[in-house]
Amino acid sequence: MSALRTMCIYIRIFLDKMIDFLFSLYWEGKKKVIPDLEKKHAFLADSATKLAKKIKQKELKSEELVQAFIERIKQVNPLVNAIAAERFETALEEAREVDRLISEGLTEELLSKPLLGVPYTTKESQAVKGMPLTMGLWCRRNERTTEDSDAVIRLKAAGAITLACTNLPELLIWQETRNPVYGMTTNPHHTGRSPGGSSGAEAALSASYATPISLCSDIGGSTRMPAFYCGMFGHHPTVGTTSTKGCLYRNGDEDSMLCLGFISKHVEDLAPLTKIVAGDKADLLKLDRDVDIKSIKFYYVETSKDCHVSPLRPEMTDAMQSVVTKLQQDLNSTAQTYYHEGLDYMYKLWCYWMSKEPGNYASLLNNGVEEVHGFRELTKKMFGLSKHCLFTILRVLELELFPKADEEWAENLTKSFKEDLFGKLGDNGVLLFPSAPHASPYNYSCYLRPYNFAYWSLVNVLKCPATQVPLGRNSLGLPIGIQVIAAPYNDALCLSVAKYLEKEFGGAIPACKVKQ
Repeated sequence: MSALRTMCIYIRIFLDKMIDFLFSLYWEGKKKVIPDLEKKHAFLADSATKLAKKIKQKELKSEELVQAFIERIKQVNPLVNAIAAERFETALEEAREVDRLISEGLTEELLSKPLLGVPYTTKESQAVKGMPLTMGLWCRRNERTTEDSDAVIRLKAAGAITLACTNLPELLIWQETRNPVYGMTTNPHHTGRSPGGSSGAEAALSASYATPISLCSDIGGSTRMPAFYCGMFGHHPTVGTTSTKGCLYRNGDEDSMLCLGFISKHVEDLAPLTKIVAGDKADLLKLDRDVDIKSIKFYYVETSKDCHVSPLRPEMTDAMQSVVTKLQQDLNSTAQTYYHEGLDYMYKLWCYWMSKEPGNYASLLNNGVEEVHGFRELTKKMFGLSKHCLFTILRVLELELFPKADEEWAENLTKSFKEDLFGKLGDNGVLLFPSAPHASPYNYSCYLRPYNFAYWSLVNVLKCPATQVPLGRNSLGLPIGIQVIAAPYNDALCLSVAKYLEKEFGGAIPACKVKQ
């Protein structure tokens, strides 16, 4: 059996290399370079918390900051196609009002707003009053939202200014950010490659110095995948602590794997941003906990044997090993390898728990009016009559044709996995976990490797916190990294380790430089 498995692994490696070679013949000629950030706008590289501090101390006007981001978006968006709908003029008006209030004197109320005058972007699945209601359901693109989501309300209360809504994939499709209305968002590190999904547009803007705050949602890696592909930090909080009301037609009370998170160039932003969207549940996450990095227990996963997923490439295993070695050298901490049977069924477990999510996927694609039928829609697609992406249709066919996982098996394995992992981690341990088999893939190549997001989706199954951490570039200049996982409500551990790795490995990897 082991010999057969080894042979299958080598066949898969060969096929992956062939896929990359064939797609490179087209996409390498399509690469466009993101312009460097002008010296006069160098402050756009600062963290959101630092920008808010500058505004409060009158070192920077909110209007100046918002205007600079607008100019930067207009410069890079033609290359990455990230913006679906903007509210630039309204954002400038709101920024001027912030500056007026500050000029009249900083009150305790203004000082208490952690994001005072700082703009942010969010993908369209997060309801923003007055913006188009598309959310991947393209027949609703002419409607407008009538109220903000809970997360948007909380960000505004913290002083943030909504700058724009970004592109997103058709409903619940990952690994790319593309739809029939706005087209495809590209990776600023290589515009022939994917920025990931579904928050790929958020990560593309962040990596291009075009937004300081990216509000995301994550049900299968949608925060961490784009962060990885674009070289940013991304935090997935403990599930159930962030209100999802107003996101993907949720009322916020559902039992779900969905949670909200953020992508940022700086780890220091992630805790305060998470506190804001967690609201009265923020204390559960213990984000103010004083963590001694030397006292943390470290575990790591070398690989998964999930046959749905491509084998890890050497660059990914080398990245993991570099962290393990660094921990040994700096902290005298020996990371222990971790394995559980659940690692061999990452995609299958996620697929089972997705079947328990509220709403009917095939029905949501038609606004709940009727279900989409796979073969019928595929036939229509062949004649150019379907409004849905091919990936969406293939997902519907998968749900219709493939057998569902046995309920007792899936729930028992998930329970066993949680008990074993969280029992080992406790309140003072983290698991260093691979992010993906390889760096950002060429556009459209995910059709041939549709399950490679499983390393991220397993975290959703476990409903635990995880932080995506960049660790440099591979030989092609593409960002690589790992995930840092902790037991539920130990988000502070993930962020503390991310902060340490940020310092030791150079931090975020922007797609361009800041001119000197």
